[in-house]
Amino acid sequence: MSIESHPTSDCASAQHLPFYPDVELVPTGIRAGIAAAVAHRLFDRAVRDLPIRVEYPDGTVIGRTALPTDQPRLIVHRPDHFFARLGSGGLIGFGESYMAGDWSAPDLTATMTVFAQHVDTLVPTPLQHLRRLYVAKHPAAQRNSESNTRGNIARHYDLSNDFFALFLDETLTYSSALFPTLSPRPQWSDLAAAQRAKIDRLLDLAGVGPGTRVLEIGTGWGELALRAAQRGAAVRSVTLSVQQRAQALERVAAVGLADRVTIDLLDYRHVEGSYDAVVSVEMIEAVGYEYLDTYFRTIDRLLAPGGRVAIQSITMPHHRMVATRDTYTWVQKYIFPGGFLPSTRLLGEVVARSTGLVVRDQLSMGEHYAHTLRLWQQRFDSRPDRVCELGFDPMFRRMWRLYLAHAEAGFRCGYLDVQQLLLTRTEPGG
Repeated sequence: MSIESHPTSDCASAQHLPFYPDVELVPTGIRAGIAAAVAHRLFDRAVRDLPIRVEYPDGTVIGRTALPTDQPRLIVHRPDHFFARLGSGGLIGFGESYMAGDWSAPDLTATMTVFAQHVDTLVPTPLQHLRRLYVAKHPAAQRNSESNTRGNIARHYDLSNDFFALFLDETLTYSSALFPTLSPRPQWSDLAAAQRAKIDRLLDLAGVGPGTRVLEIGTGWGELALRAAQRGAAVRSVTLSVQQRAQALERVAAVGLADRVTIDLLDYRHVEGSYDAVVSVEMIEAVGYEYLDTYFRTIDRLLAPGGRVAIQSITMPHHRMVATRDTYTWVQKYIFPGGFLPSTRLLGEVVARSTGLVVRDQLSMGEHYAHTLRLWQQRFDSRPDRVCELGFDPMFRRMWRLYLAHAEAGFRCGYLDVQQLLLTRTEPGG
């Protein structure tokens, strides 16, 4: 049973989370009415030639009506609410309207993929120049300053360890896997091995072996620290997630590696010491544009002579990053407060101007992330009763489902990518 067909009454014990009060209120008033009318006109114009069917309650169908009904569809249940939110909130309103149940899609990922593929043409070119006047600005409270970052991290990663265990594999690895092949399509039984393969490749890039002093920035639930310690390395891992740290420590103790792994609740900016290898997996997205120089300078400061840095980062094309860098998005508001996705070009520029490091190796693996997300979403969708038991209501479940589908769509169409990067010193032998 899909989340969309799962009635609200099935989850009477769930607690309404405090993350989305704006979804409860439909914009009203003269300005909201005008904005809704404009949004309706622009939306219908945008989707008219897309490979998608938009279906309204009165039987109206917009888009390529000749498409079979099993092709991507967006079903609008409450048009007035949908366009009021879209007109007043733009893409944030589009996401909020899904959370509220104003629209649904039989195959949400397919529908989101259509929009991701045509993101550059959804808004008429003359109106794109007005973006800065219309879109919301980043709240100051979400900047990843030292005072804000822990709260931003807690909003996502401290939801509940049990919640993340619902859809992650046994390694509890919350980042892209690296499958040996993408054909035939990877299945759930392939995921844990692919996650370990991803980690092992990063550890190989960083030259981790017996006696290596390893710094991990961003602990997750401890799988990378465990695998590094099993190679004979001495590992220090830092995180700002209280819940992740607690479970990672339990996992480390359970396999008898507490003497080789230290996990500190510490901002990366305050780490001291000297390390032969620095490894960071999909943590850079939580650094923020303003702090990328600080992040890489910190790594440069901590890296011992001859050391190596292995980073896994979600990226987006440079022109899209520039266009959207100042845009406050639905994902930032509800999923990753303070999040920012760099381009590979930006990463290279920051490294060059702020450090004595240089990018030596780069692997693109966006298709692998698309398959990873598909498996997570399948697992999540198959366990609605357990999500309810943990206290998450249907609105939260729709929010999380949209997040997973939105991300998968981005990787499937190339709007997003994920890279493994190796950095070393620029000087000979470095």
